[in-house]
Amino acid sequence: MKTPIVLTAFGTTSKALETYDFIDKIIRKEFLGHEILWTFSSRMVRDRLRHRKKIEFRHPHEALRALYNQGHVWAVVQSMHMLCGHEFFRMLEEVNSLPIRTSIGLPLLSSYEDYHSLAQAFAFKALSDDEAVVLVGHGTDHPSWSTYLALENILRQVYGSGIYVGVVEGYPSQEQVIQAVVKTGVRKVRLIPLMLVAGVHFIEDLCENEVSWTAAFQEAGLQVDIESEGIGTRREVVRIFINHIREALDVIPGSVAAPLNIRGKGSIDTGAHQGPDKGRDLARKPLSKGE
Repeated sequence: MKTPIVLTAFGTTSKALETYDFIDKIIRKEFLGHEILWTFSSRMVRDRLRHRKKIEFRHPHEALRALYNQGHVWAVVQSMHMLCGHEFFRMLEEVNSLPIRTSIGLPLLSSYEDYHSLAQAFAFKALSDDEAVVLVGHGTDHPSWSTYLALENILRQVYGSGIYVGVVEGYPSQEQVIQAVVKTGVRKVRLIPLMLVAGVHFIEDLCENEVSWTAAFQEAGLQVDIESEGIGTRREVVRIFINHIREALDVIPGSVAAPLNIRGKGSIDTGAHQGPDKGRDLARKPLSKGE
């Protein structure tokens, strides 16, 4: 019986659900024979989908408890988050309280290789002197907020100084990014949602309302082009998640994905080496319960 794979996202109620379908098809082809389950951590999203669209998504702990009751000893839980922020650590706490042993696939941006792979996934052509590219993420007040600055730095190493990263909530803010862009004298901006799915934040904060990023750049006198899809529609981005799933499978004793005792870069083992209630091991640095 192959190890089941539980994909865990915050969720969305918008048309961006199609992005999850795109990701799902690629992952299922990559992991033939593994049961693939999608779970949404947001109760609000799950309730709205149930009542408005008659679509059922389970919470991660519901799916994992069901797998345990079916006789599974291990499961891979793959985080479909952008970074190791509040949602990711909340997921870890919930998973660690369950009887099933789990190996956690880390979020999209978890290593230098991930950042560089994401940078390459954009495949930007040479920018003209009057154009800037601005990627806009959700933002976070978690200590991992600096993820956005690290990504901007790596993007500029690959594509030059005309790349900017901002966030809807937090730093770098809309005002700060627009000031920086305007100072360069460019006349055109390409806005890209730095979000796995282009859901409510994309519709409201990047496009539609009078204080959106589009409206703010236009008020500053710049022409704005905007991409309408989240980065989850890029196969190269899905490949990063696939690598993390493989690494999570690698730490499971007897896994068909790799020999015993091989530690992946993009995973956390919540029970293989210390027992199911002894905490977690980071693939690169041990992390004991309570740290």
